[in-house]
Amino acid sequence: YEAGMTRRLSYILGNSQRLDGGAMFGNAPRALWERWAKPDERHRIPLACRTMLVEDGDRKLLFEAGIGTFFAPQLRDRFGVVETRHVLLDGLAELGLSDADIDAVVLSHLHFDHAGGLLSEWKEGEPLRLLFPKARFVVGRKAWERAKAPHSRDRASYIPELVPLLEASGRLEIVDGDRSEVLGPEYRLHFSDGHTPGLMLAEVPSDDGPIVFGGDLIPGRPWVHAPITMGYDRYPELLIDEKTALLEALLPRGGRIFFTHDPDVAMSRVVREPSGKFAAADDVTSCTRLSI
Repeated sequence: YEAGMTRRLSYILGNSQRLDGGAMFGNAPRALWERWAKPDERHRIPLACRTMLVEDGDRKLLFEAGIGTFFAPQLRDRFGVVETRHVLLDGLAELGLSDADIDAVVLSHLHFDHAGGLLSEWKEGEPLRLLFPKARFVVGRKAWERAKAPHSRDRASYIPELVPLLEASGRLEIVDGDRSEVLGPEYRLHFSDGHTPGLMLAEVPSDDGPIVFGGDLIPGRPWVHAPITMGYDRYPELLIDEKTALLEALLPRGGRIFFTHDPDVAMSRVVREPSGKFAAADDVTSCTRLSI
């Protein structure tokens, strides 16, 4: 990044999902969470798999890849994937781009709803292919090791074919510290273990306060409220502590959270209510090449 060059931010929707509302809101009672998300007849709530594109000078950086359409039809129904086409590729095309134009894909972790969009669409009898032919793939070491050796509790959240494809690409950066060689020193990385080991949340510099990709630490607007966690989180109490620490740090800096799973809101600023609770404000619902 050079002085005088403009960073621009866009959100791009990937394939959407419907998942069980109780699982998404952990121990919050339905009487509370259905005020935030209306369930369907199968008790599932609508969820986005939203990606963030940052055009930083000549570089095009994509933060996550959504769920994609790698699932066979039976599994696509089981995991609530709505569309059959690869929606992320459509969204890139609307910006005049393709997966071949992306220079880096930053992955908070390798669960299928965050990394499945790296893969080609499912076709009967054909192997999955890795898309994004020139991109570097950035992932934290603990998240990478977990994907290579999942626990029985979360094994179904990973794509067995993805790890060898990423290794074979020769374009994988496994990050150990709070900076990435691929992204450069202006992009800070935060880590969390409450949802999954080594969840990596990228902080994007902005003139209007930093923007943190919330991943599954803060997947949507309701989860800004610190006690709200997911049933998928491995250590909910740890997650609450990690979330609180991140929000406390962002508050005096005018920081914002980018939401991957919120169906309506892409980004909000962190504020504190008079009661002391964290809340989301200045909601962004539409964002195409916003100068940051």
